[in-house]
Amino acid sequence: MNNRISSSMMYDQSVFLMLSKQSKLNHLERQLATGQKLVSAKDDPVASGTAVGMDRILAELDQLGSNAANVQNRLGLQENALAQAGELLQRVSDLAIQSNNAALSAEDRKSVSAELRSIRESLLSLANSTDGNGRFLFGGTADGVAPFSASNGSILYNGDQTQRQVEVAPGSFVQDALPGSEIFMRIRTGDGTVDGSAAAGNTGQAVLTGASRDGSATWTGDSYTVRFTGPGAYDILDSGGATISSGTYAEGDDIVFQGLRVRMSGVPAAGDEFTVGQAGNRDVFSTIDRLSQALQMDTSTLAGRTAQQNLLQSSLRDVARASEKMIDSRASGGAQLSAIDNAASLREANAITLKDSLSQLRDLDYAEAIGQYKLEGAALQAAQTVFTQMQSMSLFNMIR
Repeated sequence: MNNRISSSMMYDQSVFLMLSKQSKLNHLERQLATGQKLVSAKDDPVASGTAVGMDRILAELDQLGSNAANVQNRLGLQENALAQAGELLQRVSDLAIQSNNAALSAEDRKSVSAELRSIRESLLSLANSTDGNGRFLFGGTADGVAPFSASNGSILYNGDQTQRQVEVAPGSFVQDALPGSEIFMRIRTGDGTVDGSAAAGNTGQAVLTGASRDGSATWTGDSYTVRFTGPGAYDILDSGGATISSGTYAEGDDIVFQGLRVRMSGVPAAGDEFTVGQAGNRDVFSTIDRLSQALQMDTSTLAGRTAQQNLLQSSLRDVARASEKMIDSRASGGAQLSAIDNAASLREANAITLKDSLSQLRDLDYAEAIGQYKLEGAALQAAQTVFTQMQSMSLFNMIR
């Protein structure tokens, strides 16, 4: 078998070798110019696919960072609004205590009532605070419209009850601002569990100063009425009106029954009644309205003065619960802000790890690339020299 080496084959091989070296040099030049090891996906399909996946995760981390910045802004504004609301409620409490002074004139009470109305409007404005982007803080997920509005002298809540969950790190969520219904509307009365009130027709001087559980854990949640039957005597009636016990009362004593404790001051008259039972809910605006109405009551009679004191005492308890609600809401927001800070640390740690891995996949080792570039350049020069010498080779030269 004869193996023939033709001139055409030699030319083809030499040209192919030179083109291959030139292509390799071009690729190395692009790597050196960009600083990237992966100039195109074909350089390393597996590494390129991995790098694209990491890019996607980094983009998601950036989006989570934007989410965190947005909710952090809203929670910060919530904190500011609730701090101001707490200060307003403290002023309401001060005014209520001030108003419970018999020395105040009708004009004085009128001035206090006017200030209470102004505070109510300020609270309403705070309840309708926005986040600077046209979204309302306390509307829940229905934050496109003002959550609170006035109607026939009452304040209505127009938002929903949903507290938005926002992802701020992979698998880590924080809660957005609280719905306004939880902060301003559904506030427990009394001590938060038990509440009491004086009957409107009482004629004595007894003022209900507090109602609570007695610590025995025997209260079942039922409502009862304390009815005074004579000087220092009373009956306890259940919710059906049946007498379940009787007792005697001296001014300053607590009345304890069925797991409940009632504190009173002053002397009751026969027929006076006080109802005690589960605390209800009252919005902060209604609490201020009741307090304002109490200041406008007729106090020309002893019974009128006592009725006013009972309403003032009830309002003071409700204002205290509203203030506690503001504090609890601020604490809840603070916990979310702390979680956002922790999420930022997690995002940063993840981003550093991903960027380091991407660097290993993509970044060029300049020392290695330059060495390879010089090697390929020398190889190309050698191939060109061989091709030049090959061109001068001919059998006819041998014959001569």
